[in-house]
Amino acid sequence: MALNVGIVGLPNVGKSTIFSALTSVEAVAANYPFCTIDPNVGIVTVPDERLDKIVSIVEPKSIVPTTIEFVDIAGLVAGASKGEGLGNQFLANIRSTDATLHIVRCFHDPEVIHVAGKVDPLSDIDVINTELLLADLDTVERRYEKSQKLARTSQDSKIKNEFSALGKLREGMNAGKPARAIELTDEERPLTRDLFLITMKPTLYVANVDEAALSNGNEYTAAVQKRAAEEGSEVVMICGALEAEISQLEPAERDEFLRDMGLSEPGLNRLIHAAYRLLGLITYFTAGVQEVRAWTIRKGTKAPGAAGVIHSDFERGFIKADTYASSDLFTLGSEQAVKEKGLLRSEGKEYVVKDGDILFFKFNV
Repeated sequence: MALNVGIVGLPNVGKSTIFSALTSVEAVAANYPFCTIDPNVGIVTVPDERLDKIVSIVEPKSIVPTTIEFVDIAGLVAGASKGEGLGNQFLANIRSTDATLHIVRCFHDPEVIHVAGKVDPLSDIDVINTELLLADLDTVERRYEKSQKLARTSQDSKIKNEFSALGKLREGMNAGKPARAIELTDEERPLTRDLFLITMKPTLYVANVDEAALSNGNEYTAAVQKRAAEEGSEVVMICGALEAEISQLEPAERDEFLRDMGLSEPGLNRLIHAAYRLLGLITYFTAGVQEVRAWTIRKGTKAPGAAGVIHSDFERGFIKADTYASSDLFTLGSEQAVKEKGLLRSEGKEYVVKDGDILFFKFNV
């Protein structure tokens, strides 16, 4: 599965700068609202030291990392849900994403105009969250009216459950709750997926700071972290200006620059790791002389489901999976040594794949 993330935020909070730095795709960045109209899409390789280590041991002909896709839309403003600043056009571009990255400005710079005239990250968060909520509520209200008519005359449990779910969403959202905070039953929740509600998606906050605040944060980041904790979310601090510098460097220069700055990795890495935690994702590997490849699955996925990520035939005709931990490969130095130690196992349909597993599937279709 490819992870797909939508980036939201007010104008001039650093969205396009961070997007360009993280994806090395040159998004338009200018000191005025709506300099970005069409969505920018960047596909980024997911950094994983384990993949590099497996490659150094197996020495394959081909290497395929897993990827993450970022979709950056123009900055939203108050009234976006009603079309202000072409808001509805922008919001449509992130309805099908898996999660949202909410970029919040946490730095002072008199040279960069703030759309509200002052730096106030909590107010900024409220503006964006309100607009996303209003856009979703409009979607729910329209579906609710249709569902209500059907539910009056139908005895179909699916129609009844959908109407019940829509009623709960409508009531909760009118009270200011995002869709993800509204309790639905196991029967109701699947019936809301085709609404593509933005506030149903997990949200990761990205605090865009200046270089001085990157290590320990500032009063703004503290406020954002408190808000995120209340929502059960997480905050990643990134200095957009610094990331822009890092992205222009060659790999060797980049490592030296990071060391000089006292950073262990670029902001992209921290952001992707946080996104994986937020969505409950893990990585497993397939490894052979022809190809070493990383695959993304949800935590708790059983072996047949993991095989299905490669091809539906693998899941349909699943027989077993030979598996061992990548950490054992790193310790022992070869697959043969792993086998000799008895650490390679054959697992069946009930095996729950672990993060870092190396798998070889056997199937029959």
